Amino acid sequence: TNEAHLLLFIEGDVLHWWHEETSRGIRTRFSDDLLWLAFLTEEYIYVTGDKEILDIKVPYLAGKVLEKEEKERYDLYSPSNIEEDIYNHIMKAINKSLNFGEHGIPKIGTGDWNDGFSEVGSKQKGESVWLGFFLYTVINRFLPFIEEREGTEKRDEYEKIINNMKRALNTEGWDGRWFRRAFMDDGNILGSIENEECRIDSISQSWGVISGAADNDKKYISMESLENHLIDRENGIIKLLDPPFNKTKIEPGYIKAYLPGVRENGGQYTHAAMWAIIAFTKLGFGDKALEYYRMINPIEHSRTKETALKYKVEPYSIAADVYGAESLAGRGGWTWYTGSSSWFYKAGIENILGLKIKNNTLKMEPCIPKDWKEYKIKYRYKNSIYNISVKNPNGKNTGVERFYQNGKEIEEKQVKLNGEGGMFEIEIEM
Repeated sequence: TNEAHLLLFIEGDVLHWWHEETSRGIRTRFSDDLLWLAFLTEEYIYVTGDKEILDIKVPYLAGKVLEKEEKERYDLYSPSNIEEDIYNHIMKAINKSLNFGEHGIPKIGTGDWNDGFSEVGSKQKGESVWLGFFLYTVINRFLPFIEEREGTEKRDEYEKIINNMKRALNTEGWDGRWFRRAFMDDGNILGSIENEECRIDSISQSWGVISGAADNDKKYISMESLENHLIDRENGIIKLLDPPFNKTKIEPGYIKAYLPGVRENGGQYTHAAMWAIIAFTKLGFGDKALEYYRMINPIEHSRTKETALKYKVEPYSIAADVYGAESLAGRGGWTWYTGSSSWFYKAGIENILGLKIKNNTLKMEPCIPKDWKEYKIKYRYKNSIYNISVKNPNGKNTGVERFYQNGKEIEEKQVKLNGEGGMFEIEIEM
């Protein structure tokens, strides 16, 4: 929270990146940066139950607003003398994001999570289907806090907004077998069966599931399409999009400057690969989730001298990207710096093994292969140790039948965490 003042302008947008030593950074028209403050704060409250974080007051960042034709500005930005609590910071970010295009889907600006889509919406018309699912997630999880602070009428107002967006995503954003990726300023569509390049993009499919906004049948259909078009078992990667941009007349931005299969242009971007695996667990596909989790583990890219020579980077560090086309397919890109490692950890512990902490309460929601008979977790919470044993005698992917703590069955199948010391034995039967 001490760093929050480095990020949010009073208008609700944030710096895309900055140099902490000099307080210089770049103000842009990117459409997703501002929502991650909300997403991470929600994650923190979800786990700890500590809603008081929303009351902490921090200053906004001061800076000149971008001119109408200005896409970005690198400048010196300092804290202003205007302070508000983090709740209001988040609401400003959400309200800034309620900028919808003609299809009822949020505008992409000069890029969303995929920075390379820098020209998809630079004229302020283009829309991002992925951003719609992400914005839906952020607002949906923030509704209880809006109701607590501003009442049911205000909550209903935002619920109506996301329900309208959900309808648009499932109609305008649906391409028949998967979700589209974006609508461009000029009316071209990305992520459509009609496209020669970028026919399908993974993050629209995975976040349709993760957000819960995709219609139930579309969740399964879209993830089957992701599997059929984007999972490359031969090279052990999950591609971000396919086919890569190369010769098409469409100009989506600097993504096209990368060689086909390199970085965002059709390689594996490991953030997105982890989101696909998380989506498979949300649908209960434990066998697939573990298969793909193992497949993209860097250690699997160095089992033989041949694969190690192809991968070329450290087998003990998650790569941000792995190349996905032609002679470079399977070669690792940037290592060490990426947040993909924490998504990898999170997917394994929370989504596959199923260790869920909510409001300081422990429960287990495994999504594992049917042939796993048993596994154990040693979880340290403050001064206490929780020895968790999960048994799967009936060969299930998901579902907990019985939950025991220290030999006593717990009907609620969850326990409040106790950090004051001691050992707790948790036994789970699936």
